[in-house]
Amino acid sequence: MAGESKGRKYVVATDVGGTCTDTVIFDPGGQVHFGKALSTPPNFADGVIASIGSAAKAAGISPDELLSRTHLFTHGSTVVDNTLLTRGGATTGLITTEGFEDTLLVTRGAYGRWAGQTEDQIKHVVASDRPEPLVPIERIRGVPERVDYKGAIIRELDEDAVEAAVRYLVERQGVEALAVCFLWSFYNSDHEQRVRDIVRRVAPDAYVTLSSDIAPVPGEYERTSTTVINAYAGRIASDYLGKLETMLAEAGYGGPILVMQGYGGLLPASEAADRAVGMIECGPAAGVIGSKFLGALIGDENIIAADMGGTTFKVGVIQGGELEYAREPLIDRYHYVSPKIDIVSIGAGGGSIISLDARTNIPRVGPQSAGALPGPVCYGQGGTEPTLTDVMALVGYLDPNIFLGGDMTLDFDAARRVFKAKIADPIGLPVEEAAIGIYRVAAAQITDLIHQITVERGLDPRDFVLHAFGGTCGALCGVFGQELNVRRIVVPYAAAVNCAFGLVSADIVHEYATTKTLGVPAAPDEVNAIFTPMLERARAQLKDEGFAEDDMRFERSVDMRYGMQVHEVTTPLRVDGALDAAALETLSDDFEALYERKYGKGSAYRDAGMEMTMFRLTARGLTERPSMEKQSLGSADSSGAKTGDRNVFVEAAGELVPAGIYDFEKLVPGNVVPGPAVIHTPITTIVLQDKQTGRMDEYRNMIIEFATAD
Repeated sequence: MAGESKGRKYVVATDVGGTCTDTVIFDPGGQVHFGKALSTPPNFADGVIASIGSAAKAAGISPDELLSRTHLFTHGSTVVDNTLLTRGGATTGLITTEGFEDTLLVTRGAYGRWAGQTEDQIKHVVASDRPEPLVPIERIRGVPERVDYKGAIIRELDEDAVEAAVRYLVERQGVEALAVCFLWSFYNSDHEQRVRDIVRRVAPDAYVTLSSDIAPVPGEYERTSTTVINAYAGRIASDYLGKLETMLAEAGYGGPILVMQGYGGLLPASEAADRAVGMIECGPAAGVIGSKFLGALIGDENIIAADMGGTTFKVGVIQGGELEYAREPLIDRYHYVSPKIDIVSIGAGGGSIISLDARTNIPRVGPQSAGALPGPVCYGQGGTEPTLTDVMALVGYLDPNIFLGGDMTLDFDAARRVFKAKIADPIGLPVEEAAIGIYRVAAAQITDLIHQITVERGLDPRDFVLHAFGGTCGALCGVFGQELNVRRIVVPYAAAVNCAFGLVSADIVHEYATTKTLGVPAAPDEVNAIFTPMLERARAQLKDEGFAEDDMRFERSVDMRYGMQVHEVTTPLRVDGALDAAALETLSDDFEALYERKYGKGSAYRDAGMEMTMFRLTARGLTERPSMEKQSLGSADSSGAKTGDRNVFVEAAGELVPAGIYDFEKLVPGNVVPGPAVIHTPITTIVLQDKQTGRMDEYRNMIIEFATAD
């Protein structure tokens, strides 16, 4: 896997989004080519093939020839997210320890009522409730068995009861997938393994997920929820990846398929199919990985990575070149415990539907989206609801004849008619004035979201560079970036396909964990004995995948907490070899520093005692990185790329005013574009506001800088 097959030289990465499917072709030592096509729900694999064809066309090669000469295909997809958000998963049943059938329904007490809710929703306690469970009570069966907190079996599994439960769920409830979650099974998985054997005998077609496989961690509710999520979406993900593998093989591809995970690493498709929960938000995770790679290339360590596509706006933070990981991941208010890059989002994208509140008549942007089909009204594919993309057309930011490189002609007249009838007329404003108001609402929503992940966590946006990517972000970043007062804005060369670009800059990553409670101080030999089998397993797995020892990296960490507390802080170990007493003392010091960073200065209290509760290993197989060609800087004069002028909305003017229109493909490194201006690329649009300048750097990124005060 680590090497290149004879005669195969390309790396192809494809990311499936809610509206568009993006592809990057990487030729080591050569050029990078991009492709984009509309996503094709529910048969997303069709959109993947179309997107690859688009990129192949840009590279001047046929799709079949491209795939036959490709040695690695990497992939990210929203298939699991869509399955959960649309409730389109398999009919799922849950087998659990007798007496604990209500764990999934109770959630984590009162917290389950407000987790994932907005502040306004939380205030109305009476109107709030727990999310509707993916498995209703009638499809939950408890069976006699019991393992204690040390892993000792204190009640043997009743296999007859298990068989009866499986038959009831499959034959009478029509269950297609089964989640199995017993108490303390992460210490002793014997009973869960025996249930799987019974299911394979009684109902061989059922998809099975064991909590000891997917979430071997403490936390009864979170572990149960994670197992259920994986079972619910697992069959869909497995079928999707199987179909994609077949279609790629028929088109000539004979190499491995690597699938992005929410924690920022890649897994072989066969393994990813069994770990569907790991694919949640894998596309946005790839985008943050792409920003990290770009930041290392151009010297940005503190980055606000903002991704705005057709369905959502997503944002993550990189501090000091390091990723931030979610403390308590959620998907549509369901908790899960799979590691994930910390990304927050709102339903605001190019396809977000504009509507009026029935009570106040106030306009709203999203969260509903027109998606890829029918899409925005201006797409001319049957859309009947105005969207943010239609607003972009009305404020002058889009050109109807060059959208998606000219592959799609936009219908501005239809967009204007629908927006006028459904938004402008009801609120009593001219079309352009109403469209400007909607644009400002969207920018304000984005600013508020970025404040949540920065200011509300003690971070100052003025210390950060904003990386704006996704098909829509470049049209708004000049406004919300200025409002945030970031140092500058970078619109990457691969902005509209940045998540796909992130796929080719990610590594193969496997996560391992062992749960055991040790008091601090602990004996170094005891800690080393926990990590050694994990390291041996990781080395063997990476070796089987084709990685040499020099291409393997191992990162160890420990979940730690103070005595009598239940919430842990994951603390990295800063040594490469065997641990000694000094390394464990450093670990304790680092835990206290991280604890105070998370909970406030002075919150650490060593006298309470400390415990180590989980031992984690991250194993990386280093993949070949894209070689970005650095170009020489030329003249600042950009007049050769200017194609004319057009009236566009400029925030400082508060109305549509003349602005320069530029062709990105005609710009060369060193060119400087004065704002206000619109820069059209084949796959996205960049808008410069008044007193902003866009400078193309050596890698063809657009660097947006703000005028300084006199």
